[in-house]
Amino acid sequence: MACVDSEVDLWSIPLVALNVTVRKKLGLYLNPKNTVAADWTAVAEAMGFSYLEIKNHEAARSPAQSVLENWQARSSEASVGKLLSVLTKVERKDVVEDLRPLIDEDVRKYCESQKKLSELPLQVPEVDSCPPRTPEKIGITLYDDPEGAPELFDAFICYCHSDFEFVHEMIRELEQTECRLKLCVFDRDVLPGSCVWTITSQLIEKRCKRMVVVISDEYLDSDACDFQTKFALSLCPGARGKRLIPVKYKPMSRPFPSILRFLTICDYTRPLTQDWFWKRLAKALAQPASHS
Repeated sequence: MACVDSEVDLWSIPLVALNVTVRKKLGLYLNPKNTVAADWTAVAEAMGFSYLEIKNHEAARSPAQSVLENWQARSSEASVGKLLSVLTKVERKDVVEDLRPLIDEDVRKYCESQKKLSELPLQVPEVDSCPPRTPEKIGITLYDDPEGAPELFDAFICYCHSDFEFVHEMIRELEQTECRLKLCVFDRDVLPGSCVWTITSQLIEKRCKRMVVVISDEYLDSDACDFQTKFALSLCPGARGKRLIPVKYKPMSRPFPSILRFLTICDYTRPLTQDWFWKRLAKALAQPASHS
Protein backbone atom coordinates (compact mmCIF):
# COMPACT_ATOMS: atom_id res chain seq x y z
CA MET A 1 0.00 0.00 0.00
CA ALA A 2 1.56 3.27 -1.11
CA CYS A 3 1.98 6.08 1.41
CA VAL A 4 0.98 9.65 0.82
CA ASP A 5 3.68 12.10 -0.23
CA SER A 6 5.27 13.61 2.89
CA GLU A 7 4.92 17.08 1.34
CA VAL A 8 1.11 16.84 1.20
CA ASP A 9 -0.55 19.21 3.66
CA LEU A 10 -3.21 17.02 5.30
CA TRP A 11 -4.92 20.13 6.68
CA SER A 12 -5.81 21.07 3.10
CA ILE A 13 -7.31 17.65 2.27
CA PRO A 14 -11.12 17.64 2.74
CA LEU A 15 -12.83 14.77 4.55
CA VAL A 16 -14.49 13.62 1.32
CA ALA A 17 -11.10 12.03 0.55
CA LEU A 18 -11.74 9.38 3.23
CA ASN A 19 -13.65 6.41 1.84
CA VAL A 20 -16.08 4.07 3.58
CA THR A 21 -13.43 1.65 4.92
CA VAL A 22 -11.71 4.30 7.05
CA ARG A 23 -15.05 5.65 8.29
CA LYS A 24 -16.26 2.17 9.30
CA LYS A 25 -13.02 1.42 11.12
CA LEU A 26 -13.24 4.72 12.99
CA GLY A 27 -16.64 3.54 14.18
CA LEU A 28 -15.22 0.21 15.34
CA TYR A 29 -12.64 2.06 17.44
CA LEU A 30 -14.78 4.91 18.78
CA ASN A 31 -18.36 3.64 19.08
CA PRO A 32 -17.91 1.32 22.10
CA LYS A 33 -18.17 3.03 25.49
CA ASN A 34 -14.68 2.89 26.95
CA THR A 35 -13.76 3.60 30.56
CA VAL A 36 -10.05 3.81 29.75
CA ALA A 37 -9.83 5.61 26.39
CA ALA A 38 -11.85 8.44 24.82
CA ASP A 39 -14.83 7.33 22.70
CA TRP A 40 -16.85 9.07 19.97
CA THR A 41 -18.45 11.50 22.44
CA ALA A 42 -15.06 12.95 23.37
CA VAL A 43 -14.18 13.27 19.68
CA ALA A 44 -17.50 15.03 18.97
CA GLU A 45 -16.92 17.45 21.85
CA ALA A 46 -13.42 18.24 20.52
CA MET A 47 -15.00 18.94 17.12
CA GLY A 48 -17.27 21.56 18.70
CA PHE A 49 -20.56 19.67 19.03
CA SER A 50 -22.86 20.66 21.89
CA TYR A 51 -24.21 18.28 24.54
CA LEU A 52 -27.65 18.10 22.89
CA GLU A 53 -26.13 17.48 19.47
CA ILE A 54 -24.03 14.65 20.87
CA LYS A 55 -27.09 13.09 22.55
CA ASN A 56 -28.96 13.18 19.23
CA HIS A 57 -26.16 11.25 17.54
CA GLU A 58 -26.54 8.38 20.04
CA ALA A 59 -29.46 6.99 18.01
CA ALA A 60 -27.32 6.54 14.87
CA ARG A 61 -26.22 3.06 13.85
CA SER A 62 -22.63 4.28 14.00
CA PRO A 63 -22.46 7.46 16.10
CA ALA A 64 -18.80 8.03 15.16
CA GLN A 65 -19.57 7.96 11.43
CA SER A 66 -22.65 10.12 11.92
CA VAL A 67 -20.60 12.75 13.78
CA LEU A 68 -17.91 12.67 11.10
CA GLU A 69 -20.43 13.23 8.31
CA ASN A 70 -22.21 16.01 10.21
CA TRP A 71 -18.90 17.71 10.93
CA GLN A 72 -17.92 17.41 7.27
CA ALA A 73 -21.23 18.98 6.21
CA ARG A 74 -21.21 21.96 8.53
CA SER A 75 -17.60 22.92 9.22
CA SER A 76 -15.19 24.62 6.85
CA GLU A 77 -12.36 23.43 9.13
CA ALA A 78 -13.17 19.75 8.63
CA SER A 79 -10.11 18.18 7.01
CA VAL A 80 -8.01 15.05 7.27
CA GLY A 81 -5.33 16.97 9.16
CA LYS A 82 -7.86 18.40 11.62
CA LEU A 83 -9.34 14.93 12.21
CA LEU A 84 -5.90 13.50 13.05
CA SER A 85 -5.32 16.48 15.33
CA VAL A 86 -8.62 15.86 17.15
CA LEU A 87 -7.83 12.16 17.64
CA THR A 88 -4.42 13.08 19.02
CA LYS A 89 -5.96 15.72 21.29
CA VAL A 90 -8.28 13.16 22.91
CA GLU A 91 -5.31 10.78 23.28
CA ARG A 92 -6.40 8.22 20.71
CA LYS A 93 -3.01 7.93 19.05
CA ASP A 94 -3.70 4.20 18.75
CA VAL A 95 -6.45 4.98 16.23
CA VAL A 96 -4.18 7.37 14.33
CA GLU A 97 -1.36 4.81 14.13
CA ASP A 98 -3.59 1.90 13.10
CA LEU A 99 -5.57 3.82 10.46
CA ARG A 100 -2.76 5.97 9.10
CA PRO A 101 -1.86 3.56 6.24
CA LEU A 102 -5.50 3.50 5.07
CA ILE A 103 -5.83 7.27 5.43
CA ASP A 104 -2.61 7.82 3.48
CA GLU A 105 -3.90 5.59 0.69
CA ASP A 106 -7.20 7.50 0.48
CA VAL A 107 -5.35 10.82 0.45
CA ARG A 108 -3.02 9.55 -2.28
CA LYS A 109 -6.01 8.60 -4.47
CA TYR A 110 -7.68 11.94 -3.80
CA CYS A 111 -4.51 13.85 -4.73
CA GLU A 112 -4.20 11.83 -7.94
CA SER A 113 -7.76 12.76 -8.95
CA GLN A 114 -7.05 16.43 -8.21
CA LYS A 115 -3.80 16.21 -10.18
CA LYS A 116 -5.71 14.98 -13.22
CA LEU A 117 -7.79 18.14 -13.05
CA SER A 118 -4.77 20.41 -12.66
CA GLU A 119 -3.05 18.79 -15.63
CA LEU A 120 -5.93 19.44 -18.01
CA PRO A 121 -4.56 21.22 -21.08
CA LEU A 122 -5.09 24.97 -21.27
CA GLN A 123 -6.70 26.44 -24.37
CA VAL A 124 -4.13 28.71 -26.01
CA PRO A 125 -5.55 31.54 -28.14
CA GLU A 126 -4.61 31.43 -31.77
CA VAL A 127 -2.25 34.18 -32.92
CA ASP A 128 -4.26 35.74 -35.71
CA SER A 129 -6.76 38.52 -36.35
CA CYS A 130 -9.72 36.43 -35.23
CA PRO A 131 -11.20 36.75 -31.72
CA PRO A 132 -9.51 34.38 -29.26
CA ARG A 133 -11.20 31.03 -28.86
CA THR A 134 -12.00 29.83 -25.35
CA PRO A 135 -13.03 26.35 -24.18
CA GLU A 136 -16.68 27.51 -24.03
CA LYS A 137 -16.54 28.31 -27.77
CA ILE A 138 -15.79 24.70 -28.59
CA GLY A 139 -18.72 22.32 -29.07
CA ILE A 140 -18.64 19.48 -26.55
CA THR A 141 -22.28 18.35 -26.54
CA LEU A 142 -24.56 17.21 -29.32
CA TYR A 143 -26.53 20.46 -29.64
CA ASP A 144 -23.76 22.93 -28.83
CA ASP A 145 -23.48 25.92 -31.12
CA PRO A 146 -19.74 26.78 -31.24
CA GLU A 147 -20.62 30.32 -32.33
CA GLY A 148 -23.39 30.82 -29.77
CA ALA A 149 -24.09 30.20 -26.11
CA PRO A 150 -23.05 26.81 -24.69
CA GLU A 151 -25.74 24.18 -24.14
CA LEU A 152 -26.95 24.22 -20.53
CA PHE A 153 -28.67 21.52 -18.48
CA ASP A 154 -30.81 21.20 -15.37
CA ALA A 155 -28.79 18.25 -14.10
CA PHE A 156 -25.78 16.07 -14.83
CA ILE A 157 -26.62 12.39 -14.34
CA CYS A 158 -23.86 10.43 -12.61
CA TYR A 159 -24.38 6.70 -13.26
CA CYS A 160 -22.58 3.49 -14.12
CA HIS A 161 -23.46 1.58 -17.27
CA SER A 162 -25.18 -1.29 -15.46
CA ASP A 163 -27.80 1.22 -14.24
CA PHE A 164 -28.52 2.63 -17.69
CA GLU A 165 -32.02 1.10 -17.84
CA PHE A 166 -33.04 3.28 -14.88
CA VAL A 167 -31.41 6.30 -16.55
CA HIS A 168 -33.68 5.64 -19.56
CA GLU A 169 -36.68 5.68 -17.20
CA MET A 170 -35.41 8.94 -15.72
CA ILE A 171 -35.24 10.45 -19.20
CA ARG A 172 -38.83 9.38 -19.91
CA GLU A 173 -40.17 10.75 -16.61
CA LEU A 174 -38.25 14.03 -16.47
CA GLU A 175 -37.68 15.02 -20.11
CA GLN A 176 -40.58 13.52 -22.03
CA THR A 177 -43.41 14.59 -19.70
CA GLU A 178 -44.75 17.96 -18.61
CA CYS A 179 -41.64 18.35 -16.42
CA ARG A 180 -39.63 19.31 -19.54
CA LEU A 181 -36.30 19.13 -17.72
CA LYS A 182 -33.03 18.90 -19.60
CA LEU A 183 -30.66 16.18 -18.42
CA CYS A 184 -27.01 15.74 -19.33
CA VAL A 185 -26.47 12.02 -19.97
CA PHE A 186 -22.84 11.52 -20.94
CA ASP A 187 -23.31 8.60 -23.37
CA ARG A 188 -26.13 10.40 -25.16
CA ASP A 189 -25.16 14.08 -25.10
CA VAL A 190 -21.36 14.34 -25.17
CA LEU A 191 -19.49 14.34 -28.49
CA PRO A 192 -16.85 11.61 -28.81
CA GLY A 193 -13.15 12.33 -29.07
CA SER A 194 -12.66 14.60 -26.05
CA CYS A 195 -10.83 13.95 -22.77
CA VAL A 196 -13.36 12.41 -20.36
CA TRP A 197 -11.95 14.15 -17.26
CA THR A 198 -11.89 17.54 -19.00
CA ILE A 199 -15.43 17.36 -20.33
CA THR A 200 -16.93 15.86 -17.19
CA SER A 201 -15.53 18.54 -14.89
CA GLN A 202 -16.57 21.32 -17.28
CA LEU A 203 -20.12 20.00 -17.59
CA ILE A 204 -20.59 19.57 -13.85
CA GLU A 205 -19.13 22.94 -12.90
CA LYS A 206 -20.29 25.23 -15.73
CA ARG A 207 -23.11 23.64 -17.69
CA CYS A 208 -25.34 21.88 -15.12
CA LYS A 209 -27.27 23.38 -12.22
CA ARG A 210 -27.22 20.14 -10.24
CA MET A 211 -26.02 16.55 -10.30
CA VAL A 212 -28.16 13.45 -9.77
CA VAL A 213 -26.14 10.53 -8.43
CA VAL A 214 -27.65 7.12 -9.21
CA ILE A 215 -26.55 4.94 -6.28
CA SER A 216 -26.16 1.16 -6.56
CA ASP A 217 -23.68 -1.55 -5.60
CA GLU A 218 -22.07 -1.10 -9.01
CA TYR A 219 -21.72 2.66 -8.45
CA LEU A 220 -19.42 1.91 -5.49
CA ASP A 221 -16.93 0.22 -7.84
CA SER A 222 -16.94 2.90 -10.54
CA ASP A 223 -13.86 5.14 -10.70
CA ALA A 224 -15.68 7.56 -13.00
CA CYS A 225 -18.63 7.92 -10.60
CA ASP A 226 -16.24 8.34 -7.67
CA PHE A 227 -14.42 11.15 -9.49
CA GLN A 228 -17.64 12.89 -10.56
CA THR A 229 -19.14 12.75 -7.06
CA LYS A 230 -16.04 14.05 -5.29
CA PHE A 231 -15.53 16.78 -7.87
CA ALA A 232 -19.13 17.97 -7.43
CA LEU A 233 -18.79 17.85 -3.63
CA SER A 234 -15.64 19.94 -3.85
CA LEU A 235 -17.69 22.64 -5.61
CA CYS A 236 -20.25 22.80 -2.80
CA PRO A 237 -18.65 22.13 0.62
CA GLY A 238 -21.34 21.51 3.21
CA ALA A 239 -23.82 20.70 0.39
CA ARG A 240 -24.84 24.35 0.07
CA GLY A 241 -27.27 25.01 -2.76
CA LYS A 242 -28.54 21.40 -2.86
CA ARG A 243 -26.19 20.71 -5.75
CA LEU A 244 -26.05 16.92 -5.31
CA ILE A 245 -29.16 14.73 -5.20
CA PRO A 246 -28.55 11.02 -4.45
CA VAL A 247 -31.07 8.59 -5.95
CA LYS A 248 -31.41 5.00 -4.75
CA TYR A 249 -33.49 2.96 -7.18
CA LYS A 250 -32.87 -0.65 -6.14
CA PRO A 251 -31.91 -2.52 -2.93
CA MET A 252 -28.20 -2.56 -2.09
CA SER A 253 -26.16 -5.31 -0.46
CA ARG A 254 -23.39 -2.88 0.48
CA PRO A 255 -23.40 0.21 2.71
CA PHE A 256 -24.63 3.48 1.26
CA PRO A 257 -21.62 5.72 0.39
CA SER A 258 -20.67 7.62 3.53
CA ILE A 259 -19.75 10.84 1.70
CA LEU A 260 -23.40 11.18 0.57
CA ARG A 261 -25.14 9.93 3.71
CA PHE A 262 -25.66 13.45 5.09
CA LEU A 263 -27.73 14.42 2.02
CA THR A 264 -31.47 13.82 1.70
CA ILE A 265 -31.97 11.05 -0.87
CA CYS A 266 -34.74 10.17 -3.31
CA ASP A 267 -35.50 6.53 -2.51
CA TYR A 268 -37.27 4.60 -5.28
CA THR A 269 -37.08 1.32 -3.30
CA ARG A 270 -39.85 2.33 -0.88
CA PRO A 271 -43.21 1.22 -2.37
CA LEU A 272 -45.22 3.64 -0.22
CA THR A 273 -43.45 6.69 -1.63
CA GLN A 274 -42.93 5.64 -5.25
CA ASP A 275 -45.95 7.68 -6.37
CA TRP A 276 -44.19 10.85 -5.19
CA PHE A 277 -40.70 9.92 -6.34
CA TRP A 278 -40.58 11.59 -9.77
CA LYS A 279 -42.55 14.65 -8.64
CA ARG A 280 -40.13 15.27 -5.74
CA LEU A 281 -37.07 14.77 -7.94
CA ALA A 282 -38.44 17.01 -10.71
CA LYS A 283 -39.28 19.75 -8.20
CA ALA A 284 -35.76 19.63 -6.73
CA LEU A 285 -34.15 19.87 -10.18
CA ALA A 286 -36.41 22.72 -11.25
CA GLN A 287 -35.34 24.93 -8.33
CA PRO A 288 -33.21 27.96 -9.30
CA ALA A 289 -29.47 27.42 -8.92
CA SER A 290 -28.04 28.75 -5.66
CA HIS A 291 -24.89 30.87 -5.71
CA SER A 292 -24.29 30.73 -1.96
